[in-house]
Formats: sequence, structure tokens, C-alpha cells
Amino acid sequence: MKPKVLALVHTSAMLVPMFQQLCRDKLPGVDVFNIADESLIKDVIRHGGLTPAVAQRVVAHIFLAERAGADYIMVTCSSIGRAVETAAGLCSVPVLRVDQPMADRAVQLGTRIGVIATLSTTLEPTADLIRRRAALADKHVQLESHLCDSAFDALVRGDIARHDAMVSDALDQLGRRVDVIVLAQASMARVAENLAPGIVSVPILASPPLAIEYLANAL
Repeated sequence: MKPKVLALVHTSAMLVPMFQQLCRDKLPGVDVFNIADESLIKDVIRHGGLTPAVAQRVVAHIFLAERAGADYIMVTCSSIGRAVETAAGLCSVPVLRVDQPMADRAVQLGTRIGVIATLSTTLEPTADLIRRRAALADKHVQLESHLCDSAFDALVRGDIARHDAMVSDALDQLGRRVDVIVLAQASMARVAENLAPGIVSVPILASPPLAIEYLANAL
């Protein structure tokens, strides 16, 4: 039998190794290829949000992945989620936002949901997705958002220690007030994994492992 083909569309090449490892561990026998276009997130940041021009390029990348033979496509950036949903309605193969399984899990786990992001352009799209997934589940939730301002800049500069310290501090603070914490960006997943036991007592959800778990069932 021909193996299933999964396409991953990224706005940061830094995420490729992490997703490659997750796919090796959780998706044996699935053929995976990556498309990375960092200009997408740079333009989103420059304009303060998703623009029609960026959305068109996101959709074009997804169509390119479909033409390249993908049986399933996942986009690993939450900031462009609305464009991903648009493409999903036009493609002949399934298209997934990386943060949808995480949003669904958060809604299942609690009513007070904390959302942490290092980019303002990611914070609202993630919160909006959680609200809409909660509405689909007929559940009322309260969101508390926290922006780790300048943490993303530190990561881009290569100051990983500063980025991780800022995110860790936010996790500690928010964990005292909510039932579950959502990490709005895949780049923060490593921080949650490396937290010392007992620092945060509530579940911390990161999109990469939950999305790959979802794909393992779907594929």
C-alpha cells in the first residue's frame, strides 16, 4: 500500500526539526514533507495581523502542497489560522490548523482558560479559535490572555534563555488563576516540557504534540 503523505506548512524554519522528530515518533510509515515561508509571519508582524495579501499566499502554499501529492495538510502557525480555514473549504484533501486539537482539549479540560503568546498577532487568533470551538461544544468559557512582550524578539536574536525565562514566569503567574493554560505558539512547547515539576499545577497544552496525536488518528 502506498504510504500516506503529510505536508507541513511553516512560517518559521526553526519549527521544522521539532515537527520532524514528532512525526518520526508518532507517524511511522507516513511520508512527510515541509514547506517553510518565513516572509508570511514577517508580513503579519509588520502589518499587525493577517492581511488579504498574506492570506492569499497561505492559501497558495496549501494548494501547492495538495498538488505535490499531500493526502493531509497541516499549517503550524496560529497567526494565519483564518487563512488556513479558508483553504480547508477549498481543498480536496483535509487541512488542519495546528492549534485546533489544542483548543478542543482546552475546552474539555476547563472553563477558565489561560492563553499565553509571545506575539500579539497570535494571541487574538488563538483566543478567537478557543471561543468558537467552545461554542461548537455548547460550553461557556472565560479566557485570560497574557502577552510575553519582547520574548519573540529575544528568540529571533538567539537569546533562548531570555525567551524561556519570560514564558516560564508567565506560566507560573497564570497557572494560579486558571484551570488550563494554552500556549498559542508552537515555539513555546519546549519551555513547558522543561519546566521543573510542581512549578505549575494546571495542565499546559502545546499545539505540536496534540496536533500530531490528532493526525496519528486521522491518518
